[in-house]
Amino acid sequence: MEIAAEGISARFAPELGRLDSFAVADEGRKVTPLHRAPWVGTGEVMPEGADPLMVGLGGDFFCAPFAASEGDSPLHGWPPNVPWDVALAAPDRIRAICSRPVFGATLIKDLSVIDTHPFVYQRHVFIGGTGRVTAANHGNVAVPNGALIRTSAKTHWETPATPLESDPARGRSSLACPAKSGDPRAFPTASGGAVDLTVYPWFEGSEDFAIGIEAKDSPLGWTAVTRPSEGDLYLSLRHPRHVPMTMLWHSNGGRDYPPWSGRHRGCLGVEEGAAEHMLGLSGEDALSGPGALSLIPFGSREMRHVTGAVAWPSGAPVAEIALERGGLTVTGENGTVRRMPFLADFLRLDVP
Repeated sequence: MEIAAEGISARFAPELGRLDSFAVADEGRKVTPLHRAPWVGTGEVMPEGADPLMVGLGGDFFCAPFAASEGDSPLHGWPPNVPWDVALAAPDRIRAICSRPVFGATLIKDLSVIDTHPFVYQRHVFIGGTGRVTAANHGNVAVPNGALIRTSAKTHWETPATPLESDPARGRSSLACPAKSGDPRAFPTASGGAVDLTVYPWFEGSEDFAIGIEAKDSPLGWTAVTRPSEGDLYLSLRHPRHVPMTMLWHSNGGRDYPPWSGRHRGCLGVEEGAAEHMLGLSGEDALSGPGALSLIPFGSREMRHVTGAVAWPSGAPVAEIALERGGLTVTGENGTVRRMPFLADFLRLDVP
């Protein structure tokens, strides 16, 4: 199911509620940054007990609760594991409803595109429900040839209490857990050294996870992934206090069991959310915003996120992303500047 506007198209897969892919036409080329696992679309049978999301792993999907389960739900909750019902299908917009409630709430997804904007605008709304639910937008970026990662200002980076893979018979993780660093270019490793989190890959044959805590004075939350070999740039944008955590999933051959089987490589998860339980050393008081969404039985809560891409032939890492009235300016560390239209009001941010 596709939506499109001038210069951009996006495909929604209602069977698992994913933004399956998007493509931006820019500077005479087609930019398609999203990853998909090597088994997707091959008809390969998933091993017994595999979560439904594994069948189509990749693209961009919404997790609630993030990296956890709700009762008997699969990992990441019901949203990426069950079908969604399409309530509205317009040429440039889709509205869909998750077929299972989340913490008692009805979960609505809105995806929209706008002429000449190189972005997919996403909104997830919880109607009703009770309790606190962690949530995150889970983008998967294809980085088979490496990448340069930059983000908006962070107070620090840290890892969860335990590594993603702790049994050497099943796989490997290489970051120290739990650990913390104010410098992402020198993050502690399990072997006692340090690694640069701003350059992908961090390791060969390793599965790792790191969390950036947004600085309290950030005017815009952003993650920029430069793919020098492809000559393009992936962008992830959010409100820095509504969504205070940037979580990076480094998946590069570190899982040996099916369906991973050592072949899931070159994937960078850019996961923007509120997921306090992932913090290995800090508490919610370290965050510039909520560590989870508090649902309202007769009200609503929502999370907004924007994902996009542009041609970036210089291959330079990004130095800064700034909002301005009617647009967004991206500046590279080599002085390259790109200005692009952007609906700043969508993120409910003050614009100079």
